Amino acid sequence: MHGSEQFYLIQGDVLPISIRKTLEVKRLLDAGNVKTIHDAVEQVGISRSVYYKFKDKIFPFNAATFQKVITISLLLEHRPGILSKVLQFVADKEGNVITINQSIPLQGIANVVLSMDTANMRLTTTEFLEELLQVDGVNRAVVVGQS
Repeated sequence: MHGSEQFYLIQGDVLPISIRKTLEVKRLLDAGNVKTIHDAVEQVGISRSVYYKFKDKIFPFNAATFQKVITISLLLEHRPGILSKVLQFVADKEGNVITINQSIPLQGIANVVLSMDTANMRLTTTEFLEELLQVDGVNRAVVVGQS
């Protein structure tokens, strides 16, 4: 097809061995288990030319592929354990914290900006925020960014 790409979801065991080995090379490189492409292709048993032929055309299907990141601004009471409760709440809802920035508390309130991956969460952003506001010590929670 001219000017457009088509994508398919296909079970791994029906892929040719060269494509499966290309995925393994990419996994080894991403994990830092090998230092060079040469080392990786040698370890899995394919040529560099096979790797270069497929490397930009095949990707593992996983949650990171569909990552949805939200950034939330929180006003938290400055008491021991409040941030810990918020982080536990995020984990319980299957969110994954990417970054945390916290200001120095002023007048007993700390501003925390939390970026998180919501790809595995089973609730909507609105439901998540409504439940987050019920956590003891959370005075405000507002989405300030989303990608």
